[in-house]
Amino acid sequence: MWLLFALLSAMFAALTSILAKVGIDGVDSNLATALRTVVVLIMAWGMVFLTGTQHGMGEISRKSWIFLILSGLATGASWLCYYRALQIGDVSKVVPVDKLSVVITLVLAFLFLHEKFTPKSLAGCVLIGAGTLLMVM
Repeated sequence: MWLLFALLSAMFAALTSILAKVGIDGVDSNLATALRTVVVLIMAWGMVFLTGTQHGMGEISRKSWIFLILSGLATGASWLCYYRALQIGDVSKVVPVDKLSVVITLVLAFLFLHEKFTPKSLAGCVLIGAGTLLMVM
């Protein structure tokens, strides 16, 4: 089931890039990011209330709050940078560089979460890195 959601995530992320590039034409990238964020906020809270999971907020630990807030700050910084890059660059160049996050995530997961870094994941990182270089040069 995780694979289905991951594939749907990739599809929606692809649509996000194309729709954003068209949508930010003549709009400040920070304003565009803020508008997008409001939509995401409404959608996320809508899902919380639709599924009835809002009652679990009191059970969230202090550690989880801290890391979820830090994750939110990282997401915000990512979106601000991404929209600015989309505004001034070609989607076909911005998106591959943005997807270097896969390589960075694997390295960080190895260093901080102690996940396995296998020859297969190393090969994948090298191929993603090489593919990104080919696409942006």
